Amino acid sequence: MIDQISSERQSMDKSRCAGILLHPTSLPGPLSGGDIGHEAYRFVEFLHACGIKVWQMLPLCPPHEDLSPYQCFSAHAGNPALISLDWLVDRGWLDLEAIRQPQVNGRYRSICLEQAHDHFNQVPPDSEWKGRLQEFRLSSKSWLDDFCLFVGLKKRYGMKPWYLWPPGLRQRNKSALLQAASELSQEIDQAVFEQFVFFTQWREIREYAARYNVRIFGDMPIFVSHDSADVWANRENFQVNEDGSMTYVSGVPPDAFSPTGQKWGNPLYDWEYMQRDGFKWWKDRLATLLQLFDLIRVDHFRGLDACWEIPAEDETAINGHWRDVPGETLLKALHDCYPSLPLIAEDLGVITDRVHALKERFGLPGMKVLQFAFDGNSANPHLPHRHRHCDVVYTGTHDNDTTLGWIKDEEKYNKDFFLAYSGCRSDSAEEQMLAMLRMALSSVSFLCVLPMQDILLLDSSARMNTPGTVCGNWAWRFSWHQVNPERTEQITRLIALYQR
Repeated sequence: MIDQISSERQSMDKSRCAGILLHPTSLPGPLSGGDIGHEAYRFVEFLHACGIKVWQMLPLCPPHEDLSPYQCFSAHAGNPALISLDWLVDRGWLDLEAIRQPQVNGRYRSICLEQAHDHFNQVPPDSEWKGRLQEFRLSSKSWLDDFCLFVGLKKRYGMKPWYLWPPGLRQRNKSALLQAASELSQEIDQAVFEQFVFFTQWREIREYAARYNVRIFGDMPIFVSHDSADVWANRENFQVNEDGSMTYVSGVPPDAFSPTGQKWGNPLYDWEYMQRDGFKWWKDRLATLLQLFDLIRVDHFRGLDACWEIPAEDETAINGHWRDVPGETLLKALHDCYPSLPLIAEDLGVITDRVHALKERFGLPGMKVLQFAFDGNSANPHLPHRHRHCDVVYTGTHDNDTTLGWIKDEEKYNKDFFLAYSGCRSDSAEEQMLAMLRMALSSVSFLCVLPMQDILLLDSSARMNTPGTVCGNWAWRFSWHQVNPERTEQITRLIALYQR
């Protein structure tokens, strides 16, 4: 049966192509973060003009205050901060001139969305839009009701985590939930409206991208946040104590990013319960992701073979230990539910033979990152001559420095080995950067993804995230004046030269 799965998995389109990694929050625009409005459509057109066929991004869910898309309030919901206000204006639901808040105010978007909802409520009940909203509520019922009540309760209790709410709500007492739903009906309806608008807008941008032959490549974090609607409403799926506390939490052991490892703090899954339940939570999660994306990266794929359990009271991840996970059973169940799942495994870090075997068993492409390649070891698997067609190659990921920043920091790699391997004879950091782009695009890997920062040849000031830190991340944005026509033309020529 496993051989049959591998054969079917090969139906994923693996024709040679190139992609750009850019989260929608990094798009240009007048507000504090990018959104999926006009600039997103312009970016799709830019990709098409360059011959780029894949737009990769980070998770689209609503993040906590640190803005990390890997720590969100829901594994299903869309981030309301990505909603295009222009789209609402175009439908007559929003009058921006009536908003008296400055655009830089953190409440500006929320006030706009509240006004849009008020106007939407004035639409006749038998209108097409009201019908679409009802269809959305029904099709998303597996997660939407719990999430919207969760949002209302978060606001009521000053954004405190659910495990600090009153006992009846924390333990999901039925009468307490019904009373809260009645009292918070306005807040719930607002949250439903925002999710309806987000998913409607996203479907339109995905359809637009498809018309330009651009596939959307999304990301699925392996774990979910402790303070999330998922854990609050589906606690039986997680290793969480009766009072909401945790004995062990997730993370990774010491690696190239951190000598003490990374303590993520997410709850671990109760895999025994999930198996008995037929992995319903995972199937529901994939159903939502498949509405959003054409390709899905499984973040920290290592965690589907074994997870790093860390004592919750520890400050670092050093004292963790590996705990086996029924990844093969899970992937089999998901494949049976959704044939030819378009999954790509993030198989970076400490990867065992078992993890490689699990990936190969289901025919999942893996990742190669050139910034990890130049340690002086000619057998390094990230070097281009070690790549395979089924790999996805990157110069760097959202967790890496920009490649120009990496080149300028010679402590991160073996400079002599890099120059000898790349054949670059120039002392110019930009020329060496272009050599990295050539190596990535010329790789035999079927998909080459370049961060937008590398397309723009930006230094470390444009870095998206530094693992192990909580401040100053996820805020980078580009502007169109940074797009150099000569450089763009050069990238376009390389894409054509290497048949991408």
